[in-house]
Amino acid sequence: MKIYPDEVLTMLIPDGGWVITGDTYEGIEFLTCEPITEKQFLDGFAQYETWKNNQEAEKKAQRAALLERLGLTADEAKLLIG
Repeated sequence: MKIYPDEVLTMLIPDGGWVITGDTYEGIEFLTCEPITEKQFLDGFAQYETWKNNQEAEKKAQRAALLERLGLTADEAKLLIG
């Protein structure tokens, strides 16, 4: 899985306030956020996949909880939507 620098920055600084040109730390401009270090940026690439998987698992759990409260199966919800 290719991890892009903007994805790492979104994980590390979710409220934004930065722009990036290119793929390196030197291309980051911190506009309205607290700057991170180059080490934090580079370490973020190793952490991203785990973070993304946790985000997806949390969404899945929230969907399942909502369907359960509504008393619907996933297939029944799909029928309602589409």
